[in-house]
Amino acid sequence: MRISFCQGLLTGAIILNLFILYFVSRAQQQMMEKRKELGRGTGRAALPASVLGGGLGALIGPAGDPGVLDGRNRGPRVSVLLREFENFENYVSDVAISFLRQRPELPFLALADTVPYPPLVLPDGARLLVLSPSPDQPPQAHRPEFHIQTEFVLLLPDGVELEQPRAIERLIRELEGEGGGPVRLVAAPVLVRSAVQCLHLRVNLREWTATYSPAASGSSGSVCTALQGDAVVLIRTEDLFNLSVPLGQPLFSSLFIQTSLRGWKVKLLESPCFSAKHRPLFSSAHNQWKADTRLKEATGKLMRSFGLKRILLPEGKEQWFGCSKETPRCFGTVQDDTPDYLYLDRWTPPCCLRALRETTKYVINILESSGVRYWLEGGSLLGAVRHQDIIPWDYDVDLGIYLEDIPNCDHLKNLDAGSLVDANGYVWERAIEGDFFRVQYSETNHLHVDLWPFYPRNGVMTKDTWTDHKQDVEFPEHFLQPLVPMLFAGITAYGPNNHRAFLELKFGEGVIENPQYPNPAKKRLDKSKL
Repeated sequence: MRISFCQGLLTGAIILNLFILYFVSRAQQQMMEKRKELGRGTGRAALPASVLGGGLGALIGPAGDPGVLDGRNRGPRVSVLLREFENFENYVSDVAISFLRQRPELPFLALADTVPYPPLVLPDGARLLVLSPSPDQPPQAHRPEFHIQTEFVLLLPDGVELEQPRAIERLIRELEGEGGGPVRLVAAPVLVRSAVQCLHLRVNLREWTATYSPAASGSSGSVCTALQGDAVVLIRTEDLFNLSVPLGQPLFSSLFIQTSLRGWKVKLLESPCFSAKHRPLFSSAHNQWKADTRLKEATGKLMRSFGLKRILLPEGKEQWFGCSKETPRCFGTVQDDTPDYLYLDRWTPPCCLRALRETTKYVINILESSGVRYWLEGGSLLGAVRHQDIIPWDYDVDLGIYLEDIPNCDHLKNLDAGSLVDANGYVWERAIEGDFFRVQYSETNHLHVDLWPFYPRNGVMTKDTWTDHKQDVEFPEHFLQPLVPMLFAGITAYGPNNHRAFLELKFGEGVIENPQYPNPAKKRLDKSKL
């Protein structure tokens, strides 16, 4: 069979196309293999360099230390992160130059919530990652876990320098030496060991409280749950990004609150110490004041987002991040006798308890000085018997008073005409829910003490109107003859003389030994957590 010229030409074209397709396929396969190789380490997908405004710098260093290079592909094991710095004065560029001069193979990222102004001037190999999302960027562009391909992360404070190249290797060895134990972070001090304090941190979310206390130091390093001061911290990348807020600010406060709740510990080494030429960090008192103000604002924002309202510092001082006399209380109108915080498995915020104690002390002082007989009522009496204080989940205080004594008190006798704001900002009023009186902490903060008027009739204390609370019932006057002193909310108050019989009359037998929330049909107390 003879092949024509056209047939031969067509056959040649087909063969040529097959060769081209083969080589294109091989090239694509090789590119995919290279991408897979670069993506190993943390299992996260690598981003295009354009997302960061450039590449992450050299991913492989020709002269890197074995301790900071992955033995399999010679890629770096550590990414260096600088999270906290001030736009108006910082040394981010100097820090980056110092680390990249000693360890050019390490990825260096400066992280900021928004684009810094004035702009940062960073050396080659260092990159800025802005954490705030932008509508024109993909979702992973602002998420640091997509930009970090290393096994470890080294968290730096501003102004730190790397003078000992093997210091990072030492941190890695220390962390790896802990195996799978509770030590999940290793830290080294900046300048001197005395610049960092090792602390024990106990976070009680149910009580909205974090308590710091000093930890003992050992010759080989201190193991604790929090640090205070200037330090460099190494943590596994997987651990960091398993936290709810991995890079919150202030960084150490955010980090150690979360790690302590997980039972993790930090090991603070005695050495090596990282150097820092820029200490103090700010060149003027004004800039220091600006930085302190921003720190205070960031701390308040962090504590409120974590639901922490009271911080006990190691020196014994307290910081408060909840309500005050000038702000509304921490919870809204109570429905079904069950405040909203109970549904969050939390108890009364400590700032609210503080306000209730202050109001109680103030009201009792006025009642006593005015000659108004009173006694602890209902849940407040129950709290006095159980805790010598307000029940930890209660949201008001109840006092009974003799109706006939009301004219003795200037704050109460004229309240039919409306409310009274006294000289100390407390609001006295007749309650709209019934025939009783209410004293509020302030016009803004409605935490309150309720005053329930009773009068004797044939030896029984009674009222003309009643609520649907089961404890709102008549009772024999002999419980009040005499009244007896009781510790309550930091003061000595008065209560019925046989408090057990009084409480069991109102609430039922065994009420003292069997605590329960006000409305178990809506929310029951988990007694296993007491």
